[in-house]
Amino acid sequence: MTKKRISESTIHRLSLYLRALSVLEKESHETVSSKELAKREKLTPAQVRKDLSFFGSFGTRGLGYPVSDLKKQIASILGIDRLWKVALFGVGNIGSALVSYKEFSRQGFQIIKLFDNDQRKIGSNHKGIIISDIKDMEKELQEAQIEIAVIAVPATVAQYIVDDVVKAGIKAILNFAPINLKVPQDVYLRNENMSMELEYLSFALVNNHSQKRPKI
Repeated sequence: MTKKRISESTIHRLSLYLRALSVLEKESHETVSSKELAKREKLTPAQVRKDLSFFGSFGTRGLGYPVSDLKKQIASILGIDRLWKVALFGVGNIGSALVSYKEFSRQGFQIIKLFDNDQRKIGSNHKGIIISDIKDMEKELQEAQIEIAVIAVPATVAQYIVDDVVKAGIKAILNFAPINLKVPQDVYLRNENMSMELEYLSFALVNNHSQKRPKI
């Protein structure tokens, strides 16, 4: 793989290409051109070719890209051609929904540990996984060789949980708590703030509506 610095937008587009290729594969397409791939994701063919060129040479000029092969290569680039062990913190409404989200396991992300501080939940079986006490996280994370942590706890305790997660050696965190978390530079943190996304949509609707109002 190239040692060039790859932008977040490029990585995001790789995920889009992967999903488009999965659809093409199900539709029994053997090859796809950069033009067709770009059209499906509302991009330009030049952008598609540029993104892929960061990682090597793919396809044949005039013939396009082999769908199945390109899908496998992008999956390898994204690191989802293997199994990742995931621990989820907070088995509330969001946490429970994430455990049930089957796309995680299809992509190689297997939630194998659940943690909560509610004594009524600790020790119970939730969708085939025993819920552990957050107090025991460091030992259990290390024993289970967890690589990714998902945070779905209230904002008031999220930073404390993340501090302990980092202390246990976890280097990748997906945060659903509505708060900006602080982590060391060698820890990768991604935030998924659904409230902010809805606020963006409401802003777009309000402003689009106001722009269409006739002038008085």
